[in-house]
Amino acid sequence: MVIPNSSPLIVQPPDTAAGQRLDRVLAEALPQLSRSRLKTLIEAGAVALLNGATLTDASLRVKAGMTIAVTLPDLAPATAQAEAIKLNIVYEDDALIVIDKPPGMTVHPAPGAASGTLVNALLAHCKESLSGIGGVERPGIVHRIDKDTSGLIVVAKTDVAHNGLAIQFAAHDLERVYISILWGVPVPRRGTIEGAIGRDTRNRKRMALVKRGGKTAVTHYAVTEVLARGGASVVELQLETGRTHQIRVHMTATGHPLIGDQLYGKPTKPRLSAIEESLGAEARAVALAFPRQALHAAKLGFIHPVTKEMLSFSAPLPQDMVDLLHILQGDSQT
Repeated sequence: MVIPNSSPLIVQPPDTAAGQRLDRVLAEALPQLSRSRLKTLIEAGAVALLNGATLTDASLRVKAGMTIAVTLPDLAPATAQAEAIKLNIVYEDDALIVIDKPPGMTVHPAPGAASGTLVNALLAHCKESLSGIGGVERPGIVHRIDKDTSGLIVVAKTDVAHNGLAIQFAAHDLERVYISILWGVPVPRRGTIEGAIGRDTRNRKRMALVKRGGKTAVTHYAVTEVLARGGASVVELQLETGRTHQIRVHMTATGHPLIGDQLYGKPTKPRLSAIEESLGAEARAVALAFPRQALHAAKLGFIHPVTKEMLSFSAPLPQDMVDLLHILQGDSQT
């Protein structure tokens, strides 16, 4: 049982815990803290017997009658500042929040983008409910999507939720489905792309398929609609792994980069000609001028790290992709 105490947290393990590992016993008694977080606290000297003897070995076997004190250090302040930015919240509870991120919003502050990020917005929206993920006062960003990619992202509010979601991402036990609009039509129209991804040695801003030193990446794809006589196509992609720029790199490697992706690929003349001949010069110009990679994180499914319920969310295409799609479908009224 846990005796209420503001600081430190006092734990009196039941007799049945005798012989079990210290970190495991504390994790069961303090569900608001993950086992990995408790191990870090133990190694940092923040766990002790009530008589003052410090316990620094997470594998120490607990003895009957022990009373253990866990002292939580002050949270390191977040470097980002809270900003009242409106968020499109798809789902929220005490453990996590799912956001439909708009295109153009960076997830983390970075040099040149210290404000206006998802983290800035979350610090304002969730401030009172955020725990210290890893000892830092910041939202628990478990995964990222590129600044110019729109769609679903899940963020942990607590250490336990962060740890549970991170395990699922590491084991690839999630559903992640993206919708993209590509130049041309992949052949075959359904398949799997496998290829390790690492930093491009010729351009450090890019990622690339590499033979050595990269991380395994697997993308499943399926063409759902052919546009403008094959000048473009709508493709659904499902990720097994989540590497930086994975979809953009894999589809470019097939010869079908995303429309609007200035970093990874440009359209071929035959594809531009197919669009112009079927839909006119205006449609060709609109596709060429699309200002971001036409990529949207449309579906996200995972097991809730606390309730263990299977959750599944979907987000409609943002308006800019809807407009592009209508034009490439020949709908001149949109």
